[in-house]
Amino acid sequence: MTMDRLLQRAFDSASVLKVISGLNNFNSDRVAATIRAAELGGATFVDIAADPNLVTLAKQLTNLPICVSAVEPELFVQAVAAGADLIEIGNFDSFYAQGRRFEAVEVLALTYQTRSLLPDVTLSVTVPYILALDLQVQLAEDLVKAGADIIQTEGGTSTNPVHGGTLGLLEKAAPTLAAAYEISRAVSVPVLCASGISSVTAPLAIACGAAGVGVGSAINQLNSEVAMIAAVRSLVESIAGSRRRIFA
Repeated sequence: MTMDRLLQRAFDSASVLKVISGLNNFNSDRVAATIRAAELGGATFVDIAADPNLVTLAKQLTNLPICVSAVEPELFVQAVAAGADLIEIGNFDSFYAQGRRFEAVEVLALTYQTRSLLPDVTLSVTVPYILALDLQVQLAEDLVKAGADIIQTEGGTSTNPVHGGTLGLLEKAAPTLAAAYEISRAVSVPVLCASGISSVTAPLAIACGAAGVGVGSAINQLNSEVAMIAAVRSLVESIAGSRRRIFA
């Protein structure tokens, strides 16, 4: 794995914030707005759809590392050729509403296929939240053996909280936090906690053993770049505050 030095330092210090524009978001204006918010808000890196044109756009807008997401390994090849720094098998949330499931066997097969195509690119793989927690842990271990450099957890966008306010935010994040806690104790690679994470629950992800968080809709669905930048900064400050408390 070859990783940007600053990115590696962020993983080592458990201070990563990945801003996600969406695996199925090919709207260049919306993607650009998300990238600018990530840059100005102080995010660690950005995650966009595995499309060469979007990668070219991202490279024009930011010096942050660019991660591309897909569930078709072939799409990574052109995206990496266009300048993508990392690749991510995952961000499955958009598929669940369509009734599309990702089981352990398929995710593992996608990982092997991707590694055969791109053996030297930093690879993150999401563990589907639809699996029982013990099976998520087993899959994470198998993914690392298959060549995954980063494991990402998920769950929040598919969880409907019963309560509003802070309690609702905790309920929304519970599945991905639980997975991060268990998986981070089972694998030696960094774990990113994504789906349903907010500035309230980002510190809990770090406390659960994650090296950082990935945040998508809480940023990319906002209706102004000013609000998006503010959301990114709030998350950055939340993670920094949690690190001071945990590592003091």
